[in-house]
Amino acid sequence: MGDSGRDPGWNAGAVRPARQRRPFRFDPRLAIGVVMVVASVVGVYAVVVAADRSVLVYAATSTVNPGDRIYIDDLQPTSVRLGEAAGRYLLPEDVPAEGLLVTRSVAAGELVPASAVGSAASIRFASVVASVSGRLSKAIAPGAVVDVWSAVETDHGVFGPPVVLVGSATIVRVVDAGGLIADGGGEGVEVLVPRDRIARVLEATANGDAVSLVPVSIPAGR
Repeated sequence: MGDSGRDPGWNAGAVRPARQRRPFRFDPRLAIGVVMVVASVVGVYAVVVAADRSVLVYAATSTVNPGDRIYIDDLQPTSVRLGEAAGRYLLPEDVPAEGLLVTRSVAAGELVPASAVGSAASIRFASVVASVSGRLSKAIAPGAVVDVWSAVETDHGVFGPPVVLVGSATIVRVVDAGGLIADGGGEGVEVLVPRDRIARVLEATANGDAVSLVPVSIPAGR
C-alpha cells in the first residue's frame, strides 16, 4: 500500500552511472602567466637585495688631525650603503697592524676617506728622485732594493772613491728619460730612503756627483 505511488520500473538497488570527468588540457597561457609572476617576484627581490647591499667601512671615533697615527681601536666599524663609492673610504682590510698616518683632518663620527690616510712608514721614509750616472742595470725596477753609491768629482772628469750614501733603498720607479730629471747623460730614479739620508742624496745630486745604484735584491721573475 505504501509503494503505490512509486514507478513500477524503479529499482531501489540500481546504481546511478558516474559522471565522466573531462580530460585535462594543458593551457600554455597558464604556464606563461606563472612564469611571468615568478620572474616578477625574482626581479623585485633582486632589486631590494641590491639596494640593501651594505659594506663595512670605518668612521673616526674622535677628531684626528694631520700627523696623528690611528689604529684599529681608534676606528668604529660602520655598515653603510655606498655603492660604487665604497672604495673611496677606509675598509677593514686597509688598516695594517702598525696603523696609518693621518694626512688631513677627519671629524669624530665621519667616515674616513682613503685619501685622508697614508702609510705610517712615511714618518721614517720619503721618496727622492736621484740623477743616476750611466746606464741602469736591468735589475733596477720598482720594488728592487739597492745601495746608493756616490763619487765626488775632484777634477774635470775625475772622481774620488765612491762611498755608500744609502744602504738598502727601495726603487719606487724609473723616471721617463724625456723628463726634466733625466738629463746630462744620466737617468732619473725615484728611491725610497730614510729621512735622515735625504739631505745627502739631494746634495750629491745638486753637486753633480756620480751616483750609482747597486742592486741588493732582484725582483722575482727578473
